[in-house]
Parts: sequence; C-alpha cells; structure tokens
Amino acid sequence: MSDVPIIRTERFKLRPLIYTDTKALYPTFADDVQCRYLSRPAFESEDALWEWLAEPGWNGRTWIAEDEQGEVAGRFVAVPGHEEGIEEIGYVTCADRQGEGVARECTAALVSHLVQTEGKRKVIAEVDLENVPSIRLLTGLGFTREALFREHETTHKGLCDLAVYGLLASDPLP
Repeated sequence: MSDVPIIRTERFKLRPLIYTDTKALYPTFADDVQCRYLSRPAFESEDALWEWLAEPGWNGRTWIAEDEQGEVAGRFVAVPGHEEGIEEIGYVTCADRQGEGVARECTAALVSHLVQTEGKRKVIAEVDLENVPSIRLLTGLGFTREALFREHETTHKGLCDLAVYGLLASDPLP
C-alpha cells in the first residue's frame, strides 16, 4: 500500500487506516441499506471487513476521517486510474454521521490534496446512477458527468447503470 499522508480539514484529520477502525466502520458496512451502492453485499463479520479493508493486493490508499474527539466518521480512498496523473476516489460516511457534511468536507480536502500536493491532473469517481446523494456531492464539488454506462456492472443488487464523474486540475477546486 502506498504512503497515506495526513490531511487536515476544519473538523477532521484524514489519517491512515488502522485495525481498530474496523469496529467503528463495521455497523455501516454490515448494513444492507448502507451497502446498497457497494459492488459487494454487506459484511458478515468484523474480520471479513478487515480482510477487505486491508487487502494486501489492493493498489489504493485509505484515509479514515477522525473528528477532534478521535471518533471515526468515514472512509475515503484514492486508487490510481487507467493512466498516470489520474486518480479515482471513493467515500463512505459512517451511518451515524451522515447529514453532517463529513463527505463533502473530507472529499474536498482529498481532491485538493491529490491535485495540489500530488500533482494529479484529473480525479474521477464511478457512481451507481441511483446513488443520488453521491451524485449531488460530486456535482456540488465541481465534478462533471463524463460518461454513462448503461447496465454496466452486476453487483449484489443486480445490473447497475454507472456514471463516471471527473474533475480536471484546471477546473476550480472545491
């Protein structure tokens, strides 16, 4: 796994994943409703979640959003894209923290870090077309829908339409 630098926002510290984060993330990742837009179903155990989070062969990076009290508020990821200079992001806000602006604040900070600090030329996100809150988040941060793939991916909920959103380094950053 690549180096995961600490990124600070007004309310959160985005830091590397550690084993004990599994306990805080599990209630969200074990909930069928919360996992409806993941490519896999909800997790059956904390051990299974940890194996997935810490998969040694995965080429992405994970940041955990931790508030000032040390509470875990979400998971944010960046994965190298199909060519140099492109990074794909993903995010999950813990169910008990949804509606607090965690995803917006932390995703904006991650995107800014990827572009301004790491020099990425483009950041993308793939989103299930039914995931309206995620689409609202991305468009609110200045992302543009670049592609729509109909009946593109089969997940635990069936065949899904997938949209790709992108933000160029030359676009206004969040």
